[in-house]
Amino acid sequence: MKYPPKHHQDNDRTHIVEVIKTYPLATIISVKDNEPLITHLPLIFKDDKLVGHIDIYNPQTKLLKDNNDITVLFNGPQCYISPSIYTTTQLPTWNYIRVHLKGKVNAIENTNALKESLITMTEFLEAPDHKYVLEPENPRLDANLKYIQLFEIEIENWEGKFKLSQDKLPKDIENARAELLRTNQESIKHFLDTVF
Repeated sequence: MKYPPKHHQDNDRTHIVEVIKTYPLATIISVKDNEPLITHLPLIFKDDKLVGHIDIYNPQTKLLKDNNDITVLFNGPQCYISPSIYTTTQLPTWNYIRVHLKGKVNAIENTNALKESLITMTEFLEAPDHKYVLEPENPRLDANLKYIQLFEIEIENWEGKFKLSQDKLPKDIENARAELLRTNQESIKHFLDTVF
């Protein structure tokens, strides 16, 4: 049996890009001397590449250049699925959306490109209301450019993992979708009420 099952794989790039745009906080993984370095950063999808910025003092920064290998993960919604929501007899499971990308990363050594990229990322993240605009002549922005490294990732391997009860009856698929929506809304509120 092939694993993961084909019905849980979604390699439609439009679906993968939608996950990246909706959940841009990525987990980026580099390996040096068999030791993984992991950082969480928002990445923007642009011209079939991923673009990001990292603090120059982050130890992973040194690996985000020279066409080094990199793995990037994006996490969509996820939740436990109780058999009680199905109309048929099932076992407990977990539904989730994840994107795994592999590619080559390179540093972009250009202050103007860095500044423009930071402005573009802010504009993207502020959408759709754009309550804040990062202006090019912002003195704080200019003062911090020397502490930020711009990089881009050329994606070589795309993998979408969409485990959403696709192997069930249509009514059970619909119930699993509703459970994913309900659980995510409730769990976020419960979590924030507990820790904050």
